[in-house]
Amino acid sequence: MTEGAVSPIPREARPYQGHRAGLVTRSLAATIDALVVGVLLLSGYLGLNGLLFLVSPRTFQFIDTSFLPVLTVGAGVSILYLAAAWAATGRSYGCHVIGLRVVDRRGRHPRPLAALVRAGLCVFVPIGLFWCAVGRNRRSLQDVVLRTSVVYDWRPRAAKGAALTDVAV
Repeated sequence: MTEGAVSPIPREARPYQGHRAGLVTRSLAATIDALVVGVLLLSGYLGLNGLLFLVSPRTFQFIDTSFLPVLTVGAGVSILYLAAAWAATGRSYGCHVIGLRVVDRRGRHPRPLAALVRAGLCVFVPIGLFWCAVGRNRRSLQDVVLRTSVVYDWRPRAAKGAALTDVAV
């Protein structure tokens, strides 16, 4: 950073910048992401019903929702949302709000295939998150398998091609 420039990182957060996040902050980010996915699903449902109403208002009925299709679509939307966010910037909206970023072993955001596999593991094996509470390196099962980490990062956006310098992945 140049002399006289103001850091985007809050003073209280600077000692934690680049350190691995624990279970509580990761759970908070995951909860926010689950709410985002819920809003996306509800918006899609209402939008599809609105379209059906416009096409045939006299015979319109709300689409019946049963558990398995909703669960399947929800899992698919969750995986696509997380994978796209992690591959593009290393953070989902929940990570952005909490100040976290997913990085690979080089300190960069994961590549698209790694982000997709990580998102699938997070959706289908969510209990793997608890490994970061018992493991000494604060890495979830998904992180161990894919050699990723979730670190505190309050920078507005990662510099293109730059690694997080103080990440000990």
